[in-house]
Amino acid sequence: MLGRLANKIIIITGGASGIGEACVKLFAAEGAKVVFGDVQHRRGEELAASLAKDGLKADYLPLDVASEDDWGMAVSHAVKTFGGVTSLLNNAGISIPRGLEAGTREDWDRTIAINQTGVWLGMRAVVPHMVAAGEGSIVNVSSCYGIIGVPGFTAYSASKAAVRLMSKQVAVEYGPKGIRCNSIHPGPTLTPLAQSMLKPEDIERYEATVPLRKMGTPDDIAYGALYLFSDEARWVTGTELIVDGGRTAGR
Repeated sequence: MLGRLANKIIIITGGASGIGEACVKLFAAEGAKVVFGDVQHRRGEELAASLAKDGLKADYLPLDVASEDDWGMAVSHAVKTFGGVTSLLNNAGISIPRGLEAGTREDWDRTIAINQTGVWLGMRAVVPHMVAAGEGSIVNVSSCYGIIGVPGFTAYSASKAAVRLMSKQVAVEYGPKGIRCNSIHPGPTLTPLAQSMLKPEDIERYEATVPLRKMGTPDDIAYGALYLFSDEARWVTGTELIVDGGRTAGR
């Protein structure tokens, strides 16, 4: 690896599996000091132990992104252990595939609490430390469905669209204080969870919607986030990085 994230101290949410796990592994390998949280405690602890065997530093903490107290503990750990927080990847999220009439109020509230409020709480928790340091970078994981509509995902799409606009707002408000904020928009991604749930015909159906005719992998998204956190993107803020195989380019 090239050490593209040397001297970075990064908090990653939803880091125990899927896109989050890929980011934890890649960022640690690129020299970052990583604190990652999840509600999948066993998976998180196993990942941290596995990386430690390879000489990589990534601390796991239980983190429910909808809990302000959990956010306080995560940020405190990063500050006490590594001396600060330079970067935040808001990755944790859920998807309940139900449309406007099929979805319940409980579905809506839970989706917004995790996908939208969780991102808001995370940014509020780290921004004071970044302001004090005079620099920082936030990447919020949205979705291609935060840009285009898709049947059956009303709450999910609404929450991911909100993440896109919150990212722009923070970029404008905190850019003068040295903080960058961007959103990344994955398309259909073949995470381990998706692989366990999707039948071959489901995968074929998703791939048919993508101009490149294949689903993405967690690593595809992780490399996009790596760029946004690296110093190579020092003049990139308030924008969307769409990593979707062309899904949003047309029908």
